[in-house]
Amino acid sequence: MANKEGEISLLTPYKMGKFELSHRVVLAPLTRQRCLGYVPQPPMILYYSQRTSKGGFLIAEAAGVSDISQTSPEMPGIWTKEQVEGWKPIVDAVHAKGGMFFCQLIHWVVWFPGNAVSQTLKAVRPRLRQYSLDRVGMGPSVWEGLTTQEITLVVDDFRVAARNAIEAGFDGVEIHGAHGYLIDQFLKDEINDRTDEYGGSLENRCRFALEVVDAVVKEIGGDKVGIRLSPFANYSESGDSNPETLGLYMAESLNEFKILYCHMVEPRMKSV
Repeated sequence: MANKEGEISLLTPYKMGKFELSHRVVLAPLTRQRCLGYVPQPPMILYYSQRTSKGGFLIAEAAGVSDISQTSPEMPGIWTKEQVEGWKPIVDAVHAKGGMFFCQLIHWVVWFPGNAVSQTLKAVRPRLRQYSLDRVGMGPSVWEGLTTQEITLVVDDFRVAARNAIEAGFDGVEIHGAHGYLIDQFLKDEINDRTDEYGGSLENRCRFALEVVDAVVKEIGGDKVGIRLSPFANYSESGDSNPETLGLYMAESLNEFKILYCHMVEPRMKSV
């Protein structure tokens, strides 16, 4: 069936930076909870290889960047040697079929024994208690905002995780900055109630996300880095009063780092 003038078929090639894609159909990151103790398991080899085509692009399910970033032990991590080794045969299987494979890096929420740490005190508690921390028997008794020193440590966790992903054989990484998780909490003015350099103005609210991008780019190169954003979404009460301005500011700021792509979630994706 012929395309209308000006339309581009999903099955036509596309050059994404240094990657020569044979088509434009991408496997989006899909949380699956098929790991044991945060370590990827052999059945994942079949799952990803079945979805690989020659010249196709796949983004792995979100992998936690540290032991304080995760919520469920059935989700993968990328902060230990064991996890890196677990990913290697999965990545090898995708490459064997000619696919390009990125690891999505995520910080769900920061937890410590007895409390939980986000960027704010006023939101996210109901959903996170239901779906994450309580599920592994560590429901928070106290909620605190990250200190600036802790923010620096989290940024470094992303940097190390990106390095680990490359060691595991991934072609690059996608930073998860969407859907009400830690980075998104900083970005949105309806949840970010900080009064320091990471809160208040648009520039301040975007500071953490851009620091993460900067650290990852410096570690592995911008040509191997993407980011996922959802300025219009309000997952976990993480909404913004001016999503258009937020999205445009982030897009323009990301140009400075010359990253490979920005993965935007459509405005219709909203949830309470």
